[in-house]
Amino acid sequence: MRIFDTLSFTWQALTFAKLRTSLMLLAMSIGVASVIVLTALGEGARLYVVDQFSSMGSNLLIVLPGRSETTGGANPSAFIGETPRDLTLDDAQAIKRIPSVKHLAPIVVGAAPISYAGLEREVPVFGSSQDMQHVIKMSVAQGQFLPETTFHSATPVCVIGATVKKELFKNARAIGQWLRIGDRRFRVIGVLASEGQSLGMDMDESVIIPVISAQTVFNSPSLFRILITTEDRDTLDKTKTKVLNLIKKRHQGEEDITVIRQDAILATFDNILKTLTMAVAGIAAISLAVAGILIMNVMLISVSQRTAEIGLFKAVGASPTLIKNLFMTEAIFLSLLGAFCGVIIGYLGTLGISQTFPDIQFITPWWAHISAVVVAVLTGVIFGILPAKRAAKLDPVEALYKR
Repeated sequence: MRIFDTLSFTWQALTFAKLRTSLMLLAMSIGVASVIVLTALGEGARLYVVDQFSSMGSNLLIVLPGRSETTGGANPSAFIGETPRDLTLDDAQAIKRIPSVKHLAPIVVGAAPISYAGLEREVPVFGSSQDMQHVIKMSVAQGQFLPETTFHSATPVCVIGATVKKELFKNARAIGQWLRIGDRRFRVIGVLASEGQSLGMDMDESVIIPVISAQTVFNSPSLFRILITTEDRDTLDKTKTKVLNLIKKRHQGEEDITVIRQDAILATFDNILKTLTMAVAGIAAISLAVAGILIMNVMLISVSQRTAEIGLFKAVGASPTLIKNLFMTEAIFLSLLGAFCGVIIGYLGTLGISQTFPDIQFITPWWAHISAVVVAVLTGVIFGILPAKRAAKLDPVEALYKR
């Protein structure tokens, strides 16, 4: 039998039993679509995190109080109740004097109630310096950012997010107005441009004040983080070493801080999310196996229903190999058609999710498309073997009598 005749016979067999064919196509297409949509979600999350970190530049160092132990042994301080030494403004001032440091932003974070004209809400409050704008790359829509003063200058000014401005001031002008943060009053000198979340922080709903003022509001002498940018990436490791040595000298020989390169964090998140995406794809691929089992069961039923047809083929001289090839072709054709439909459904599903969450770029990686189609075809082949063999073994006389 020629290839064209085989394909023609397969098409007629599938269109004759439309309900049976539709069920098998639905099962296979759902499996392929699941792989495409779920990998798009995982890849979208990865790209979003990468974009958030990359927006801060590649020459960023993050200084944290406390030392990250990597020796595997227990830290004795954990048993005697010793706490890490505070990271102070004086430490930040000393680090800023390192020649390779371009920008330095000390960070204090807390939540406090803010109020204006009888309206009140609780928001995240960031204490920092003028360099925070350059480190995190924030834009000011109105007014200006924090003034360039010393870290110990408690100027009563603040910069508010776009959402804070809208909820407290409505359409009125916010610049120059006084609002209360905790038990202190601050004059609004700037409104941030609406930029959404940055590293999990919604800056639209935040307020930024001078770092010393934040320490006073939250009654905390310690810094949460120190963010440092260097002139270029080549000086990152050199600057990191200088920061560690400087703080060790200032803290009586104790290396009690952790300095992390931003690109190291990015690489870690990237690897984690890539692994998660592949794991999700593997879970979704299970549905392809379920679809393959459905194809096998339905085709086994098809063999029992088409025994007379198989017997007639054998009676006119069709070999068992030809019968087996006909059923295998049917299984492969179903898998290919189901994979094609699944790719279309998956694309439409991904497009719908992208429209729902426009801030995140959902893109299915190329390997997911190829893997989904290949696994779908392999599933059809593997689970189509048993029905094909059973059809090929039928005795022509018994098949014609439908026994």
